[in-house]
Amino acid sequence: MNLAVEAKPWVKRIAQAGLIAKGVVYILLGALGFMAAFELGGKNNNEASQTGALQTLKELPAGTTLLALLATGLLCYSIWRGIQTFYNKGKETSLTKRLRYFISGIAYLALAYAAVRAIFESHLNKADQNQKLAGELMDKPFGQVLVGIAALVLAGIGCYQIYYGLSEKYRKHVQGLSLQSQHATTLLRAGKIGYISRGIVWLAIAYLFARAALHAKSSEAGSTSKAFQVVEATPMGSYLLGFLGLGLIAYGIFNFIRARYEHFT
Repeated sequence: MNLAVEAKPWVKRIAQAGLIAKGVVYILLGALGFMAAFELGGKNNNEASQTGALQTLKELPAGTTLLALLATGLLCYSIWRGIQTFYNKGKETSLTKRLRYFISGIAYLALAYAAVRAIFESHLNKADQNQKLAGELMDKPFGQVLVGIAALVLAGIGCYQIYYGLSEKYRKHVQGLSLQSQHATTLLRAGKIGYISRGIVWLAIAYLFARAALHAKSSEAGSTSKAFQVVEATPMGSYLLGFLGLGLIAYGIFNFIRARYEHFT
């Protein structure tokens, strides 16, 4: 019997806005990855990043307004994660889960800040933030060990995302899905593909950090764009990257589904 108390309406609105914004980011990221895989529209892997997604949005008609809306939505997502971290008094919210919420909130707060900066800057800073992080860790005592630990953490996140998708634990987010069974199955399948694809990206980023630790070169670390390069360098890499891009689009769509049907507590 589920005794969870439904969230207040204003919390629900914040969460919905946040999930929609998150979905937009992943759809843009997936589209850029797919386009880079087959060299569509002159896109390449260097543009398939969160910065590239913001730049793509900015170049659309009314791009500044769209960026402002996206920044607001990402801020909402960060606030929602903060509420889940500090104010959710449910007994089922473990310390590990609260920590995950907190880290997620900080990450999307940083992305919201980047979106705000993109509104006012003519040229976005395309510096790889993961390389910067790896460099900062490498400069500390036992730097290689710290970067190696970061690689293990990222690999753990990636494995968990894949497990989450394969085990279909994501279904709890949309248990009230009031669609015909065929449509519901299709949309829930998008969640499985999306989580698995997201996990693969995390694993590729973990591989880059592991390589940076092994060679003591922070330049070998990287974020999404470089992870896409790793995927594309494999046999049949362009097709794999194309499928990965579609998977990230599916994950974005699943966030829209969550915004509509999730029972927020």
